Amino acid sequence: MGFTVIIPARYGAQRLPGKPLLDIAGKPMLQHTYERARASDAKEVCIATDDKRIKEVAESFDAKVFMTSDQHRSGTDRIQEVARQLGLDSDEMVVNVQADEPLIPPAAINQVAANLMQRSEAGIATLCEVISNQEEVEDPNAVKVVVDAEGFALYFSRSTIPYQASASAQNCYRHVGIYAYRVAVLNQFVHWPPAELEISEKLEQLRALFNGIKVHVEAGAVQIPAGVDTEKDLEAVRALLSG
Repeated sequence: MGFTVIIPARYGAQRLPGKPLLDIAGKPMLQHTYERARASDAKEVCIATDDKRIKEVAESFDAKVFMTSDQHRSGTDRIQEVARQLGLDSDEMVVNVQADEPLIPPAAINQVAANLMQRSEAGIATLCEVISNQEEVEDPNAVKVVVDAEGFALYFSRSTIPYQASASAQNCYRHVGIYAYRVAVLNQFVHWPPAELEISEKLEQLRALFNGIKVHVEAGAVQIPAGVDTEKDLEAVRALLSG
């Protein structure tokens, strides 16, 4: 069974307004992300937005775009609406690729989809990587994950977990925010209220754990560059892609 990539794209980012449309080496950021996703094994790649400016730009590079409600609280709600518009069956799979990931390796998209395909008991799959910098171990902006013996997530946190984790011991894992979902789980997820843990940590994936969904976590097979959250991130990606 194949999978579909859906890229949720918002215009109103607080730190970088209009972020998906910011220029990187002569193309909008969104186009770089879209082209990376198209290079994966996805049977289809779509963009989900509530902004006509994003829709017009996306259509200019021949992307398939869906307009969604402007009342969605998260990208997950947005991709569920598109999955419904596409008429995807409950057992089909969707990979959520964030619009601000212009360097996302296609191999990472394939890996997270394959991870979910291979584990019938999982409702969601995602990736992680070892943190090798102590400052990042202690950084609340770096989301950590701990897993069980089978690789299923026990907890995600902005706090340093496990206790006394260190970069030198290589026992702390950073969650990489790419997800593969079964459509049935997406359809459930949007009807659940935010969980207390989710509100406390500001981590949406905790809503799935709280409601008993098994989330499988696999170490990324390729290095996955960070997304663009700040002006500094943007300039770094521009320098890299401008060659």
